[in-house]
Amino acid sequence: MTIRYRALVLTGIGGPLEVQERELRALQAGEAAIRIRAAALNHRDLWIYKGQYAGLKFPVIMGSDGAGIVEIVGSKADAEWIGRQVVVNPSLDWGNSLEVQGKDFRILGLPDAGTFSEYVIVPVSNLVATPNGLTLEEAAALPLAGLTAYRALFTRAKIKAGEKLLITGIGGGVALALLRFAVAAKVRVFVTSGSKQKLDRAISLGAEGGAVYREEGWAEVLAEQAVAFDCIVDSAGGAGFTHLCDLARPGGRLVFFGATVGNPTELVLRKIFWKQLNLLGTTMGSSEEFSAMIRMVEDQKIIPVIDQVFHFEQAAAALDRMDESGQFGKLILSFN
Repeated sequence: MTIRYRALVLTGIGGPLEVQERELRALQAGEAAIRIRAAALNHRDLWIYKGQYAGLKFPVIMGSDGAGIVEIVGSKADAEWIGRQVVVNPSLDWGNSLEVQGKDFRILGLPDAGTFSEYVIVPVSNLVATPNGLTLEEAAALPLAGLTAYRALFTRAKIKAGEKLLITGIGGGVALALLRFAVAAKVRVFVTSGSKQKLDRAISLGAEGGAVYREEGWAEVLAEQAVAFDCIVDSAGGAGFTHLCDLARPGGRLVFFGATVGNPTELVLRKIFWKQLNLLGTTMGSSEEFSAMIRMVEDQKIIPVIDQVFHFEQAAAALDRMDESGQFGKLILSFN
């Protein structure tokens, strides 16, 4: 039986995103075809759209996050998955080491066809049942952000209950996942944001305090609130990174998974070696960490924060919303 489906195809830098009809290819053993009911945007998609990501290849179906229903599997051995609601782990071919990804590692949505499509084909090993109590839209908000946050906090930083954690740039998907996971783990959380409104919303979700980084003296405000931090998780880099070194306690950990505003303009090595700071890079995570993240979401009854739901044909408007940095939570594409 031939299955035809619609996909959002990016044909070049800056778009347009074209709705194209495609034919589902034959599956190989170990693969599954999922009918996507909801997908979520990440900044990765915006950077691909704007031509600011490595390894660009067109045409491409973007999208790393997705949840839906398994309709076809490549072998009878995996027939138990048919009809199940699943969330897709976008970390492909991580490798055998928990310490670092292998040479074949890649992220769903480039170069592999991603979730901005009515169907996506992934290895069965990248499927996990959706957590009980979550809608498919909420489940779709989890994968990339949740995996990145989980590894940063629990594998790399080894965060402990009662420690003081600073999360920079609250409002995006990873930052909010960090907040929800840390609060559930009884960590004392503080945040930075570009707006007072987002800061207030973070406090309503369990943060103890924070500062608006656009305001003069934001680092001093945090020092007054918390004195110093056991752990800081950052994805911005840029000129503010030297302040983070100041805010970390001696022996503290700085975990970072991006540099959205560029490399630090100044990196004072004396501050790092004299305070014996630990700089910990991280990205995505393994299948074991993905499963552990999903279990934590289910056990702790964590509900992902959703900013807005768009119909999948409104993906360009969703990308504009992300580009304006106005969102608080995940931006979702619905295929219903």
